[in-house]
Amino acid sequence: MWYESGGEGSRTALLLHGLGATAAVWKPVERALQERGSVRWLAADLSGHGGSDWQSSYSVGQLAAQLAELVQQQMIGEFFVVGHSLGGYRRVSGLGTDIAPGEEWLARGSVHAERGWRLAQDPRTFAVAGAPFASLVASATVPVLLARGERDPMVSLRELRMHAPQACDIPGAGHNAHIEDPGAVVGLLEHLVARV
Repeated sequence: MWYESGGEGSRTALLLHGLGATAAVWKPVERALQERGSVRWLAADLSGHGGSDWQSSYSVGQLAAQLAELVQQQMIGEFFVVGHSLGGYRRVSGLGTDIAPGEEWLARGSVHAERGWRLAQDPRTFAVAGAPFASLVASATVPVLLARGERDPMVSLRELRMHAPQACDIPGAGHNAHIEDPGAVVGLLEHLVARV
């Protein structure tokens, strides 16, 4: 599994990209965490995406097991998971030029193969998109904070509050709130860290 890490502090934020993207989408959040200096970060390309290996099949459980192994290898003590969605590479990952104009957000999104360029995302990864969200949230044994960009057409605040009553909107943001307002995402992480 391809990953990178940085920052300082005794706590670590594991940054998980959405379906079709790579860890590169977390660059604005990584910079915000670096500037604040209170939380270390670890960002990985999920299996079938970017620089990570492709698999014969995909499931949420498989991705979770691979991430658990990565976390154990990094010997991370207390950590927090910050995830996005699960959620032309730019369009596959939902990153229009209006919110991600530079190339850094697209890193490892396409690769040169035998017959030319192709997406770095294995199309079979779409199999994880239908996971039963209610049972995933119900099985959590740690505090969960759900948030959405207030302009996100993919999920409503009411839908999120069905699973977590404290769910909140990030004002002015759409589906890619971690790119549109990284400071707000880091602020939510800091709020969660303070509660623990």
